[in-house]
Amino acid sequence: MDKIQLVAFSSAQHAMLQRMQQNMLTSSQSIIAPAQQIGGEISASSLSGSSAGSFSQMMNEAVHRVDAMQHSAAAKQTAVETGISDDLTGAMVESQKASVAFSAMVQVRNKLTSALDEVMNMAV
Repeated sequence: MDKIQLVAFSSAQHAMLQRMQQNMLTSSQSIIAPAQQIGGEISASSLSGSSAGSFSQMMNEAVHRVDAMQHSAAAKQTAVETGISDDLTGAMVESQKASVAFSAMVQVRNKLTSALDEVMNMAV
């Protein structure tokens, strides 16, 4: 029968494991913090619609933020591909953030379009 042998970690492997765990903890906290900040950006004055162009201005800013995220992700991917940077994980995270932001923006657009269609089809 095969016996399972206990393999001891070398000190270098143990240190690497600790660094990986610390990086994982740090990156998970850095992802949660911006999400909490986004929730704090919405105020009662922004929801009241008191200014004439507030909705279009808000949508325009959202599109520009998504565009900036996509450009940042593309720049990081290009840096990794050309060998300027070796931060593949960072490039992939930025790419996923941009993808999620774009998907959310498309879903909001689709929801707004369907709501407008519903209003247009209402009987007066």
